Amino acid sequence: MSGSLRLVLGDQLTPNLSALRGLDPARDWVVMAEVAAETRYVPHHPKKIAFFLSAMRHFAEDLRARGIRVFYIALDDPNPCDTLADAVARAQAQLKPDQLIVTEPGEWRLWDAMQRWQDDLGLPVELRPDDQFLCSRAEFAAWAEGRKSLRMEFFYRDMRRRTGILLTAGGKPEGEAWNFDAENRGSLSQDIPAPPLFRVVPDGITQDVLALVEARFTNHFGDLAGFDYGVTAEEAEAAFEHFCRHALPNFGAYQDAMRQDSSPNGTPDGGDVLFHARIALYLNIGLLDPKAVCARVEAEYRAGRVPLNAAEGFIRQILGWREYVRGLYWLHMPGYAEVNFFNAERPLPGFYWSAATEMNCLRQVIDQTKRTAYAHHIQRLMITGNFALLIGARPAEVAEWYLAVYADAVEWVELPNVVGMALFADGGVMATKPYAASGAYIDKMSNYCDRCRFDVAKKNGPKACPFNYLYWNFLSEHREKLGRNPRLAMPYRTFDKLTEERRAAILDDSRRFLKTLETQP
Repeated sequence: MSGSLRLVLGDQLTPNLSALRGLDPARDWVVMAEVAAETRYVPHHPKKIAFFLSAMRHFAEDLRARGIRVFYIALDDPNPCDTLADAVARAQAQLKPDQLIVTEPGEWRLWDAMQRWQDDLGLPVELRPDDQFLCSRAEFAAWAEGRKSLRMEFFYRDMRRRTGILLTAGGKPEGEAWNFDAENRGSLSQDIPAPPLFRVVPDGITQDVLALVEARFTNHFGDLAGFDYGVTAEEAEAAFEHFCRHALPNFGAYQDAMRQDSSPNGTPDGGDVLFHARIALYLNIGLLDPKAVCARVEAEYRAGRVPLNAAEGFIRQILGWREYVRGLYWLHMPGYAEVNFFNAERPLPGFYWSAATEMNCLRQVIDQTKRTAYAHHIQRLMITGNFALLIGARPAEVAEWYLAVYADAVEWVELPNVVGMALFADGGVMATKPYAASGAYIDKMSNYCDRCRFDVAKKNGPKACPFNYLYWNFLSEHREKLGRNPRLAMPYRTFDKLTEERRAAILDDSRRFLKTLETQP
């Protein structure tokens, strides 16, 4: 052979991939591989593994149907490969290519490894930019250069101006405001039914994958039963269409809401998703295009089918937040994985892997994660993330948990959200203050507290909600680092007004509770 190998990774499943441009079907081969190392570097949820493997196999079949030759190594191949480099070396040995062409990967560890491939393989390697995003790594670095503050809001406004999305003819933001976040915090009453959940029935390829995952990964956290994700671009588009028709109109008002047993027929599934799209996993592996997604939501607003707070709130997540966290990831890696502003060293409690806790909010979210490999952003930030922050859990261990348990978790999006947003472990690179909250916030945004053995109204004592005293304990413990933060001035004034007896009780309750975490399996 005198052609190119075109490597396609498991999160690059788009025909518009830069590595596939200029492909000559008569001379080139696409290389795809399910390698053991990628399934075990964290204990991925079985549904996540099944999603990636099935999507890869479907993509390979689509390429073959278009007349493209695919060199594919499956996980259950008689002679499997341990690493991507092993897979490329095997393809090189059999096909004798002139060069290897690959799109830059989404994770730093793979990008770092690829820097050595040309020497290790003795093969020219062309590493092309990943242009499936709306802001390139170079463009984000240019935006960040010289700025004292890298706030997402300012980046988001610049992206709106660059793309023209949700701007008037005069270049002003629709609705005369850039951000309608204040209108995204509606409390969802029980009489508002959750929309039906979009499901895909597994086909033959997916069923084979499910059998493989069931045989090999039953010891991982998570349930494989009920797998219903789409695994092709057509199915991902159908899932997004379902969201636009059934959930987007109410997404703006209720995107921060959480509710237990919320679907109209009594099953938990509709309540797991509520008015969210559940499309991050499709975006993150290339089955959906972020620009097209934003354009479709904008069109729904301009057609009068959805309110502005819904369209803007959704677009902010894609055009703003998603692009922003990717930019921060590449700007600060590899050191960003090691940040620990509060010197937090507590092991992550075992119930994060079992859901065996008496705190109902945590039990519900972790159980949902176990069943579905999904939880929406407020469940992740203000339940599991908030608790990990308040108890001082190790950032690296918390980040590994998030990377393992969610089907949409790839490191470039997961790591900044965990260490920067949820844990404030970067000391304020992303957020202006820690997202710490007491039980009152959880009670406002959910019905979890109604069914908890702890009383969210109680501030102290054995029946008090642990979030209540842990919140004040967190502020007290880190006053030296946080006391001058202007956004925390009011909470610290409130804490200072408490009686000495009350402050002592808060600290005593916190010590008692934190001690119980040390004895849990």
